[in-house]
Amino acid sequence: MTFVEDVKASVQRVSGWRRPSVEQLARLVQSPRIAAFRFRDDGFIPNSPLWPVVVYRSAVKLPRSLDPAAVWEALFESNGWGDTWRNGIYDYLHYHSRIHEVLGIARGSATVRLGGNKGRIVKFKAGDAVVIPAGTGHQ
Repeated sequence: MTFVEDVKASVQRVSGWRRPSVEQLARLVQSPRIAAFRFRDDGFIPNSPLWPVVVYRSAVKLPRSLDPAAVWEALFESNGWGDTWRNGIYDYLHYHSRIHEVLGIARGSATVRLGGNKGRIVKFKAGDAVVIPAGTGHQ
């Protein structure tokens, strides 16, 4: 997270500026299109033998009156996902051996490789989310 984003997130948490209220948050969640992908161990990336990657297309409305990153942070926090951060996804292939990860696309778009070198490339846009289970490669 850049210094500016860090300060902005802190100000939003303290002041509520451009952050959705509980009532607003409930209205921003949409019925998404859902896709699930399973990936096998590819010899370098273990991937999850039990849990699929779950993609939620158009899961959240992101109105201009609110900070889109703050919308995702509030939504994740309200559902028990802690330790939020902003800035994107690493551009190198990696996985978390014991931690599940959820990504919400706040602005623009992203192209993400899921499942390691033998996995799949998935394009995301603002409003999409993806749950990546522990052990699953992403880049």
